[in-house]
Amino acid sequence: MEKTGKLIVIDGTDGSGKATQTKLLVERLQKDGQRVQTLSFPQYGQKSAALVEEYLAGRYGSAEQVGPQAASIFYAVDRFAARGQIKDWLNQGQWVVTDRFVSSNMGHQGGKIHDTEKRKEFFQWEDELEHGIFNLPRPDKIIFLHVAAAIGQQLTAQRDAIQDIHQQDLNHLKDAEAAYQQMAEILPNFERIECVQDGNLLPIEQIHERVFALVKPLIT
Repeated sequence: MEKTGKLIVIDGTDGSGKATQTKLLVERLQKDGQRVQTLSFPQYGQKSAALVEEYLAGRYGSAEQVGPQAASIFYAVDRFAARGQIKDWLNQGQWVVTDRFVSSNMGHQGGKIHDTEKRKEFFQWEDELEHGIFNLPRPDKIIFLHVAAAIGQQLTAQRDAIQDIHQQDLNHLKDAEAAYQQMAEILPNFERIECVQDGNLLPIEQIHERVFALVKPLIT
């Protein structure tokens, strides 16, 4: 069955406000009369996210010590667990807005690969793993919230008392930022929003209006 709903992914560098913008978009679409469901990945606290939680806690070593393919599989399994529910919602004609999705693997794990051609090959491998083998639906729109790595790390440090191995490692965050920038040139339906101006994070509502402007053309 071909999906009739819309799948929107809110992605972004650390500290960019993904959860906030996901919530605001869901509320805006509901006010517009759309039926909307939402999920956040990883699904912390669920069995499907157990390996992700262990990885982020550093129990398998540093982010660099765990290769991009191995770590990607941890996250992909968690999304696979939600595949049936996502497809059901889409087939019912509902909107699904997710806080992170496949592109998050490409960004954070792709950043571990510094050669751009090899990173591109990784993007293709990741795409085949999740959209091919695991048969996850492809997003209608990926909205990438960009905050420079150093600023994002400061913002997450203010917010989170305990930081995971990604958040603690500025080099990892910079590498992920570079991977996301490369993705913007390759992935279809990938839109970038600059969330910082003159070194300061833009107002939440202003970012939301930019997000909604990208989604509005999909409303029928």
